[in-house]
Amino acid sequence: MKPYTDTAELIETLESEIKSLTEQITTLKKEPESFNEQVLFKYIDTGSTGKTKDFVRSLGVRSERGSLFSSGDVSKLIKEGADDISPQLLAIARVVVNMKNKKGKHR
Repeated sequence: MKPYTDTAELIETLESEIKSLTEQITTLKKEPESFNEQVLFKYIDTGSTGKTKDFVRSLGVRSERGSLFSSGDVSKLIKEGADDISPQLLAIARVVVNMKNKKGKHR
């Protein structure tokens, strides 16, 4: 929790956090609207670029280069985004990356 100067500020901060969490939950409850969103949902679910790559390969999808989909393709999608990915979903995927980088495999 971030520092606060009085109870009113604490309440405002907590209400803001509730709003943000509610928006994230709403985003995660939606069905993917594109293939790239499906990839990000899988990454968020597993927290693993390797498992996500395996999922994409199981669907028979190839990368833009025409080769087998790789973990690097998953990382690139998260880093660069795409036009058919909601900004909210992309933000959540990036949070998962940061959580993983800071705490290893634990989310």
